[in-house]
Amino acid sequence: MAETRRLAGRRAIITGASRGIGAAAAQRIAAEGANVALVARTLDKHPSLPGSLNETAEKCRQLGAEAALIVADLAAESDRARVVPEATAALGGPIDILVNNAAGAIYQPMEDYPLKRRRLMVELNVHCPVDLSQAVIPEMKQRGEGWIINLSSASSNHPAGPPYDLSGVKGTYGYYGASKAMLNRVTTAMASELHGTGIRLNTVEPAAAVMSEGAKKIVGHILSEDQIESMEAMCEAILWLCDCPADHTGEIESSLDLLEREQVTVMNLNGTHPHPGGYRR
Repeated sequence: MAETRRLAGRRAIITGASRGIGAAAAQRIAAEGANVALVARTLDKHPSLPGSLNETAEKCRQLGAEAALIVADLAAESDRARVVPEATAALGGPIDILVNNAAGAIYQPMEDYPLKRRRLMVELNVHCPVDLSQAVIPEMKQRGEGWIINLSSASSNHPAGPPYDLSGVKGTYGYYGASKAMLNRVTTAMASELHGTGIRLNTVEPAAAVMSEGAKKIVGHILSEDQIESMEAMCEAILWLCDCPADHTGEIESSLDLLEREQVTVMNLNGTHPHPGGYRR
């Protein structure tokens, strides 16, 4: 476990914590002393992807953290409504940190993108983080501090052109990017409304691709090494925002830019040693 234990005594919710960035971030946050509520659909085994809530919980517990498991389909409003109450009860008090990592990424050209999929993307990528944020804000406001981190994407940026570069997945991730652009804007709206309360709301996006299990399946075969950042770098940026000062709010951060600006050393996920690859895997 990390020597600094900078999050000792805090309680954190991490969504999408059965694999990928969510699972790794939960481990890094647990290493710094926080107790964690892990939220995802996969308790034991996914039909096609590795990783589960139980596996993430075991890694967190080995680091000395309490780990509560909440199995939930975050596309469903009824499931979202029970996440914060269950996490608060399981961890024995109000939530200090919320990491909205869970997301839906259905890549398809816009000309035939069906309404059902559009609705699902907005439920997962916008309504879910807003609902969970609204659920933790009252207690955070009362205590005068709190940290909410929303995971965004560089696909939210407008393409340059014409001509337009539609190589790789650029021609199919438009609606995903649109949902992340909406997430960025609702984050800055909430942050500006809550400025002065001690609640920090920020988004952070990978500066390059992070090779989660899902990303490997979608883009792993088309990316070069210089287009990939380490999982450790992404999690270190998330961790920094879990403990950022009160005046750091309403920011749309890029992971590697944040780490370089704040001169943060990228550590391994257990927080014990610098990651040998630094920003890269």
